[in-house]
Amino acid sequence: MSDLPEEVSTPITQLSRAQRRVLGVLIEKGFTTPEVYPLTLKATTTACNQKSNRDPVVNYDEDKVEQVLDELRQLGLAAVVHTESGRSARYRHYMRHKFTLSEAQLAILTELLLRGQQQLGELRTRASRMVPIDSLEQLRSELNGLIEMKLVQADGPLERRGIEVDHTFYAPNEQRPVRTSAPPGDDADEPQPEPRASQPVAAPAPAAADQQFGARFAALEATCEELRSENEQLRESVETLKEDFRRLSDAFDDLRRALGG
Repeated sequence: MSDLPEEVSTPITQLSRAQRRVLGVLIEKGFTTPEVYPLTLKATTTACNQKSNRDPVVNYDEDKVEQVLDELRQLGLAAVVHTESGRSARYRHYMRHKFTLSEAQLAILTELLLRGQQQLGELRTRASRMVPIDSLEQLRSELNGLIEMKLVQADGPLERRGIEVDHTFYAPNEQRPVRTSAPPGDDADEPQPEPRASQPVAAPAPAAADQQFGARFAALEATCEELRSENEQLRESVETLKEDFRRLSDAFDDLRRALGG
């Protein structure tokens, strides 16, 4: 049985840092560990403080997390679930009740809540932990929808290399525009086709040669970014497995104590 979230007529346009972290954790664990979701207060606190998939790393105590959970309940973004045994309350998010989002959009927004501003390649890799995002084209399509809803901001056209995106839930005293990371006027995403060796080709003019070099460099840079993102994903997966093992170990200890072992 769960408490229904309170109705909030005012649109939700900003959240505190702690509210973003706790809400992001509830959504993430709903995707990645549905077998233990909704979360207990202890599990929510542990997930908030984990070192992987978080920026910045925090050290909240259970009193702090419980206070934030109550704030999210008042906003209609979370609810408490009472188990049949009544031994421990569990918490779940209600983002789907407050916003009309696709599953991919919810995963993308979750990653931005947990880690802040990111480039498209790393954002796609991280969000795909929760919902498959098959290509950058799909990511851009989902992001365009989020931008139209004013939930996400970008520092330029999404087709431009090096673009970065972020959520828009910052409080006024911390609101900042996303910083520009792509070189001005650099829109080259794909390498130009190389001429066939069997055809005589005149030496390219200096400007054309520079353009070809820039395109090849952009492609190489994109490949390096993909490899870096994949390596980071593997590292984060290992950290997540460690966190999951520790949580299961704690649950086993709790069960053993409950059984008098």
